[in-house]
Amino acid sequence: MTADLPPEPFNAGEPAFTGDVGGTTTLVEGSTFCLSTGTGDIEPGTPHGLFFRDARLLSRWQLRLDGRTPHPLSVSHPEAFAARFVLRRPPAAGLADSTLLLVRERLVGDGMRETITVDNLGREATAVRLELHVDADFADLFAVKEGRAVHGGSDATAAGAELVLRDRKDGSRGVSFTATAEPVVVPGALSWHVVVPAGGRWSTEVVVQPTVSGRPVQPQFHRGERIEASGPARKIRAWRAASTLVTASDPVLTGVLRRTESDLGALQIHDPARDGRPFVAAGAPWFMTLFGRDSLLTAWMALPLDVGLALGTLQTLAETQGKVVDPLTEEEPGRVLHELRLGPDSTAVLGGNHYYGTVDATPLFVMLLAECWRWGADPAVVRSLLPAADAALAWVDRYGDRDGDGFVEYRRATDRGLANQGWKDSFDGINDASGRQAIPTIALCEVQGYVYAALLARAELAEGFGEESTAARLRARAEELRHRFAEAFWLPDRGWYAVALDGRKQPVDALTSNTAHCLWTGIATDEHAAALIRRLADPEMDTGYGLRTLASSMGAYNPMSYHNGSVWPHDTAIAVAGLLRYAHLPGAVDLAHRLADGLLDAAAAFGGRLPELYCGFSRDDFSPPVPYPTSCSPQAWASASPLLLVRACLGLEPHVPRKTLTTTPHLPQRWGELTLTDLRLGDETAHISATGEKVAVSGLSADWTT
Repeated sequence: MTADLPPEPFNAGEPAFTGDVGGTTTLVEGSTFCLSTGTGDIEPGTPHGLFFRDARLLSRWQLRLDGRTPHPLSVSHPEAFAARFVLRRPPAAGLADSTLLLVRERLVGDGMRETITVDNLGREATAVRLELHVDADFADLFAVKEGRAVHGGSDATAAGAELVLRDRKDGSRGVSFTATAEPVVVPGALSWHVVVPAGGRWSTEVVVQPTVSGRPVQPQFHRGERIEASGPARKIRAWRAASTLVTASDPVLTGVLRRTESDLGALQIHDPARDGRPFVAAGAPWFMTLFGRDSLLTAWMALPLDVGLALGTLQTLAETQGKVVDPLTEEEPGRVLHELRLGPDSTAVLGGNHYYGTVDATPLFVMLLAECWRWGADPAVVRSLLPAADAALAWVDRYGDRDGDGFVEYRRATDRGLANQGWKDSFDGINDASGRQAIPTIALCEVQGYVYAALLARAELAEGFGEESTAARLRARAEELRHRFAEAFWLPDRGWYAVALDGRKQPVDALTSNTAHCLWTGIATDEHAAALIRRLADPEMDTGYGLRTLASSMGAYNPMSYHNGSVWPHDTAIAVAGLLRYAHLPGAVDLAHRLADGLLDAAAAFGGRLPELYCGFSRDDFSPPVPYPTSCSPQAWASASPLLLVRACLGLEPHVPRKTLTTTPHLPQRWGELTLTDLRLGDETAHISATGEKVAVSGLSADWTT
């Protein structure tokens, strides 16, 4: 047998290349995001655009000043949903300087608003001609991502001061443009010809409003409204007010945490069809939608900020949980969704607008539900989700374990699905030490750890809700799985776990970061963990900026690959949490601190925001870290990773039903004092301050144990 050939492009897990490396500006707010150049333009023929609900509304948005492209000076991002582009008119022939300043202030949120301001810094009046060229192709997000044919284009109607573009294919989507300052409106453009006096200013405000199913969508802003008063700004303030404030003496960590809070707020989608409950989208630009694995892990990491995000994610996933067997969508009863899509071509991509091709989201669902209960979620809501958790475990037994060997494995149902269905879901993401791709079915090591933790999680919930016999049965199953996992996956001559068992039940023997997830879930024995810590600490895994996904000694290693040697911040953060779970073993704390420091250094190099991934070159060879050109940013679990570092290094484990708050701090020295203010635990509010291995907790009622 031979390994699967690379699938069609739209089945790959990797994002598409956006071009303009280092110059792409990304704005995001819920299900709206905008990609443009550093001047603010959306260039035709590129993956740039304004996207809303998985369709591109703007495929062209080019501002010309006297027929020329303005010179860029700077771009600033006060929030994830807003940007200011500062430009100038190109100097006249023979002159080095320009006296005309152009500022574009952009805000996105169920539409887009751009305020264009022209300042004349010269000593005499100047005539200015501004032209804003616009177009819409209403292409599906996947069509844009993969460079396939566009959806069909648009028909334009100009009436007075309004320009309207409608989807040529069926008219179901549209977009309108209105502007102040009396533009001349023709199909494809708005223009102004004005005279700006010496020392004077001129401005116009352009509003882009989407139409879906023939109905205009109300943007989250009003004309003339300051950004600070807009809907996106109010939403982020409410999120911050409800969230725990986490600060540290280390200014880098504090700045990164501030960016984390901002990005997670902007990536939240409040679904009006589901009472506005929140869930977090996976990341911009290509994954602004619900993803089972990504949304669940992000919500887990974000628990120190707010438990409500995790509950909203669980409730939304429970409502979309599989009910029937459908090979096209890979839906199966109890299976948790992989991806939700709303674009015009969604029924033709990855098996439909609801695609279930993931092997790990289902046990992660059960893990997060129990964690929410520990962190103080409403017990009634938790109880209401128990049937979904039981359906998930039933899927593990009936469909996840395809051959009855006690392990959960995957094989895509048709050639339209993802070839790999763990978190490394690129077609070549799972391979052996020689570089050969694994042959399905594939049982991943980390997935067995998730199932182990899910069984223990459901057991704890059963015990909490008075189901003692169920709890005992599930704990016995978990212990049996742990024993069988150690026998089948451990490679004693290598000192690490096989990344997987293949379709012949043979170990896939590459050294990968997946094994660190086995520390995080606790399925690893102390003996195996001690050996694994030594292997993870080796320079072939530790780049100095985080943990490689694949060791540099492996056959498929490529530091510029998506999953075979790159560094993923969330993956390294999970490794840190896993190492500190085994803090009693030699080398665990030292390696955890080294990896955490490496992530923070990388974040600083990327302007305070950790991207989805970056290249896995050694820090000794390349410093700062080399960006991965198609990395999503902001990306949910990368943004949330610093919170997992904080929680892991603090050893923070609340249990609200038992009224206990456990802390076992192992803080890196560079952090100095770490403070959590207004940590909400059910009806209680705690304040935590820690330095090194010392911690102080205040604010909890007298009947709590700390």
